[in-house]
Amino acid sequence: MLFRSTIGGTLRSLCIQIKIPFVMNTVLLNTIQLLPKDISQERKIILQPLYEYLKNKTLNNQCIRLNFICTHNSRRSIFSQVWAQSLAHYFNLKNIFCYSGGTETTSVFPKVIEVLGHQGFETQPISQPPNTVYAIKYDAQETPVICFSKMYHHAFNPASGFAAIMTCNEAHQGCPLVSGAEARFPVNYTDPKIYDATEVQLQKYTQTSLEIAAEWFWIFNKVTSNQPEA
Repeated sequence: MLFRSTIGGTLRSLCIQIKIPFVMNTVLLNTIQLLPKDISQERKIILQPLYEYLKNKTLNNQCIRLNFICTHNSRRSIFSQVWAQSLAHYFNLKNIFCYSGGTETTSVFPKVIEVLGHQGFETQPISQPPNTVYAIKYDAQETPVICFSKMYHHAFNPASGFAAIMTCNEAHQGCPLVSGAEARFPVNYTDPKIYDATEVQLQKYTQTSLEIAAEWFWIFNKVTSNQPEA
């Protein structure tokens, strides 16, 4: 089946050979289609090494494991894990597996789950507090992303052969060695936690989620654009 998608008013032919159509819900597809299709030059420079890593892995048909790391594994790393996995699927990039962890264990902050729900993900708690485990679906036919707060070296995550993506400066500075990582990329984001208990909390969490989504859209769009014709 040939799948064609019109994104942001610009016709972009994906021509993806797939066995079943995408079954992302309309809200999530609309969220993706409304993402900015470009990012700042400053962020491009920061993300370029990560893009090159992904491009080389993809061109060589190698498995890609991404472990998103922040201090508490409760906000930025969760947004990153969910968006990277779902956008890899959106761009039909196979063999990409996304994880997350922290330098300490807390719990996924509820506002993160609320925002992802507003943006079109189906979220389901599958354990009890205090450290609730969430199943987050981006496509009805795909395995959900499993999110809960844990140490980056937790048994749920890969032990080796992964890229450590540091989503906050505190984790980057406080964890100079990530055991098992074959590559490390600092891509720091401002912590939306600073807006907790304020009138703009929802707005700022939404902004953080969309900022992360836009950057992964840019990365994966660039990766697929630079693949040779099949």
